[in-house]
Amino acid sequence: MVTVRTRPARHRTPHRRDLPVRQRSTFPRLLRPRLLRPLLLLAAGLSALGATTAPPPAPAPAAGVTPLGAVIPAPASVTPGGAPYTLTRTTAVRVDSADREVRDIGRYLAGLLRPSTGYPLPVVDDDAARGGILLRLDRAATALGDEGYELRSARAGVTLTARAPAGLFRGVQTLRQQLPAAVEKRTVQPGPWRIAGGTVTDTPRYAYRGAMLDVSRHFFTVEQVKRYIDQLALYKINKLHLHLSDDQGWRIAIDSWPRLTTHGGSTQVGGGPGGFYTKDDYREIVRYAASRHQEVVPEIDMPGHTNAALSSYAELNCDGVAPPLYTGTEVGFSTLCVRKEITYDFVDDVIRELAALTPGRYLHIGGDEAHSTSHADYLAFMDRVQPVVAKYGKTVIGWHQLTGARPAPGALAQYWGLDRTSAAEKEQVAAAARAGTRLILSPADRAYLDMKYDKDTPLGLSWAGYVDVRRSYDWNPGAYLAGVPETAVAGVEAPLWTETLSTSTHLDTMAFPRLPGVAELGWSPAATHDWEAYRLRLAAQGPRFEALGIAYHRSAQVPWE
Repeated sequence: MVTVRTRPARHRTPHRRDLPVRQRSTFPRLLRPRLLRPLLLLAAGLSALGATTAPPPAPAPAAGVTPLGAVIPAPASVTPGGAPYTLTRTTAVRVDSADREVRDIGRYLAGLLRPSTGYPLPVVDDDAARGGILLRLDRAATALGDEGYELRSARAGVTLTARAPAGLFRGVQTLRQQLPAAVEKRTVQPGPWRIAGGTVTDTPRYAYRGAMLDVSRHFFTVEQVKRYIDQLALYKINKLHLHLSDDQGWRIAIDSWPRLTTHGGSTQVGGGPGGFYTKDDYREIVRYAASRHQEVVPEIDMPGHTNAALSSYAELNCDGVAPPLYTGTEVGFSTLCVRKEITYDFVDDVIRELAALTPGRYLHIGGDEAHSTSHADYLAFMDRVQPVVAKYGKTVIGWHQLTGARPAPGALAQYWGLDRTSAAEKEQVAAAARAGTRLILSPADRAYLDMKYDKDTPLGLSWAGYVDVRRSYDWNPGAYLAGVPETAVAGVEAPLWTETLSTSTHLDTMAFPRLPGVAELGWSPAATHDWEAYRLRLAAQGPRFEALGIAYHRSAQVPWE
């Protein structure tokens, strides 16, 4: 008999209860004159960064200049000093390399700055101009790693140095945030456009800094996904995890099994039209993400969460009968037929075609909430499927239930448990980590962006409790799970499930302002972590959100202007 768990969401514990609203910060929300804001932000930035940089006291920068390093994520090292650099009509973006990626980053930067400044900002070879903004690679700067950078700003110009193109791109996001928020607007603004003087030297804490978008519960178009990619780029996210299949919809074309999309992709939660990505659509998402130095991690969830596939092909069901399409939000009722050989033909075809489309290292096989699969069948299924991923040149990622099977060498497990998850389940994950399985941390009551902020939030779910802005920021990935060495933590990821979300505005409201905090946990040194300093830097992002057209949630925990 199949037991259906009657819970209106995924990734849930057996006894779902809404947790009480976390007590809001009692820090007074003062009304501050605008002229004091640069001083307050400078103090916040230095407080947050002092543990790692201990810079000497610096005078407040001129009005309209963002204090150096008062950005998100907080940089590793900041040394303010000297006069700011001012962009003018004669500013050029200079590149000192014939590397195509470096020139592309120069064009990207110029494209960001031209609409608001009204300046031509030509992208030129290094020796074709003086001053301006110089992007340079230094292959000998090994201390910067693949994503680190150094930004030097002075009256004469700005120099951004990195060992690799990805580092230049991350540095561009810091440079961008050092300019006034109006730089994000698409019409000419008055300026002035100043970048505070000094030096930022920055490298990420974790190599894996992800965000997941569920396109299965509700389908999102290529353009909507691109919009989210651009938002992620601003905060130095480097992995886009796409949840491409679930009970409610199959979203990626597989030539050898065409009904997966023509039938399985034809609906969504609530019975809407659904949709799917052609292979060219998916290639465009991958290309666009790569242009923002993000790696796409595709997920095909199995053996559970498979009703769309089961409805498309009767032979994947143990009884040979295709169930109807599903538009609800319950979980745990579906499973591939583990004992049929055709199941593994299906899995091989899907992984082969998806791996060929995906240049990145990873392929996510889900593995969560397989409540209709016996434990023995689950073990057998994972033993068969993980080698298929390796056969096609990819590394396995699975939800942390994979640790209850036999994770393949090199596999990553994505932990989505809660503070109240049982000690036994946490120890199972910790034991796997000690044995060599690295972890991506996505605790649902911290990092799930679809959780309600509080009881009055109209969107989202609350099975993991209410997740306000402070709660999503105020935890340490390196010490989150007892018994897990920090070296076993590959990084963090912020999932955004879409049972209740169907528009880009919905995504904005639930992701912002929590996403920047999770991004900071993944990038910034642990010593910079300070809620009171962070909330001021976050408040300064409000005008940037507005300039970008992001419909963010105005949390009362943040002193927005």
